[in-house]
This record gives sequence, C-alpha cells and structure tokens, in this order.
Amino acid sequence: MEIGVCTFGDLGEHPVSGDAASPAERIAQLIDEAVRADEIGLDVFAVGEHHRRDYVVSAPAVVLSAMAARTRRIRLSSAVTVLGSDDPVRVFEEFATLDLVSGGRAEIMAGRGSFIESFPLFGYDLDDYDALFAEKLALLLRLREQETVTWSGRFRAAIDERGVYPRPVQPHIPIWVAVGGTPASALRAGSMGLPLALAIIGGEPARFVPFIEMYRASADQAGHHGDRLPVAINCHGFIADDAAHAADVFYAPYASAMNRIGAERGWAPTTRGQFDQMLAPSGSLLVGTPDDVTEKILSLHRLFGNTRLLLQMGVGPVPHDELMRSLELLGTVVAPAVREALAA
Repeated sequence: MEIGVCTFGDLGEHPVSGDAASPAERIAQLIDEAVRADEIGLDVFAVGEHHRRDYVVSAPAVVLSAMAARTRRIRLSSAVTVLGSDDPVRVFEEFATLDLVSGGRAEIMAGRGSFIESFPLFGYDLDDYDALFAEKLALLLRLREQETVTWSGRFRAAIDERGVYPRPVQPHIPIWVAVGGTPASALRAGSMGLPLALAIIGGEPARFVPFIEMYRASADQAGHHGDRLPVAINCHGFIADDAAHAADVFYAPYASAMNRIGAERGWAPTTRGQFDQMLAPSGSLLVGTPDDVTEKILSLHRLFGNTRLLLQMGVGPVPHDELMRSLELLGTVVAPAVREALAA
C-alpha cells in the first residue's frame, strides 16, 4: 500500500494561541513538509485547490512544481483539481509541465469540488455543476491519450486538430477521480476504469463499503476488472508519541476548521465529545500514537482493500512543529509497520 499525506494549506489564527502563519510562511512550510515526506520514504504528497481566504493554495501545479524542484522520489498530486471550473487543456499543460520538472512524478486527482467559490469566480453556472465535470473529464482523458486533438462540447470552444504541449515524461499521467460519497460519481469512475480516491471525513468508515463495492461492480460491468483498479482512502488524522497529546493538539484547529465550514453549510457544531467518539476504533479520525494509527490503517485496508492511504494532518492551523513531528512518525514508524503487516 502507498502511504502519503494531503493538505489544503490551511491558514488562519490558532483558536487557542492566536498564532498565524502568513501566506508566504505557509507556502514555505508546505514545501518543507514535502521535502521531509520525500526524505523519510512516504509515497505521495497531495495538495488541494481552493479559492478562499482560509486556504493558501489556489494553483496546485505551481506549488507542486516548487516541491518537485526540492524532492527526488515522492509522487506529487493535486487533491483535488476542481475540474468543472477549469480548462482541461490548461490543466493538462500544467501537470505535463510538473511531470517534466519532477522527472515523471505528477498525478491529477480530479473532482467536482466540495466548495463552490471557483464556479462564479470563473464564470460558470452552478446548475451545470455535474455536467461541467463530466464533459471536462472526458476532454482531459482525450488530451492524455492524443497529442493532436479534435473535440467539441457544450462548455468550451471547439478544438480543431490542435496539438497540446508539452507532453509529459509519463506516457499517461495518472488521473484519479476524487469523491466524497456520491454514488453517481463512483459509478462514473468505475465505468471509465479510473482510479478512485474516497474522502472519509466523518461517520464510520464501514458505511462506505457498499460504495466501493458499487464502484468495482461498475468497473467490472464495463470490462475494467474492478478488483485491479487502484483505490485511495483519504482521512483526517494526526500522530504523536502520546495519544492524549495527539488528540489535544489536533482537536482545537480541527474543530475550528470544521465549525467554520459547518456554519456555511448548516452543520451542527463539532464538540469535543463528538471528536472523541471519532477516535474510537470504528471512527473516521486516525488520531493517536503510531500503534493506534497503524491499526486503523490496517482496519481500513481490511474493509476496502485500498492500494493507497492519504492522511490529512493539517486540518485547520495545526502548529507546524507538531505537524512535522506527526509527519515524521507517519513516515518512520507507521508506514514501515503497515508495509510489514501487509507483506506478512
């Protein structure tokens, strides 16, 4: 199993200390995190795309290219590229360039986006939310396959025998479909034979088992051998040498971020009691000691048979020194333990 991290580049004041990194400081921290993840043998570093004050990354390919220049082995992915409000030609060109800079380590995690700010920002109608993604995903896949493209659709000017450059190092840049639990999205990914990245940010992971089964069945029906397709599970989590310390460090930034988003969406506030329930063996948070998190990763693998696990540790303004320690433990203790257990 591949093990890595994903981040949105959260900004804002720490709810207890009041400390806050500037955008420039946060970008520098993200690059340091990627460099350390590469040094300690993690497999993937993924960066989200948002167009809001509380996240620093609106251009993942730019940030990932800065990381590529200072890393050697780790794969570099978006998490996600909000494809419905972007131009697939430009997305392909940017990630092909990242692939050249990185020596063939670029990936695209394409999603519809859980935030909607980019749609009015770039002049798209939210009524076309799903149709935009479906059409642009089809074009992105065409661009990956063909150097010279002829294409027409509803939402973009037609392309008539035009070359799209540069071409990447990899013959095919991996394109994952990222989903948050919408059955139609899983069915689409399966029918197209594309790898699936499932974000589990609440509830009990076991309730998503039918979702993955549906994805693999859809792939089988389309002749893509669903049991052979890569599946990634993306979870919130944090690691420390002491379980109580891990929970205490992670809770305040996590709750502040979730409550800020929840206020926009009508969710009930996150309480410490709810948070502690999600720390249970059957809960969605991978927070605790290296042993705790190792066992939860293995439990997820028993549920889903996933080939990749990405841990989102910087939910809210988690102190950078604590986050770097969590990253260290993931790469030097948890990942080797997981690999050893799966090999056995």
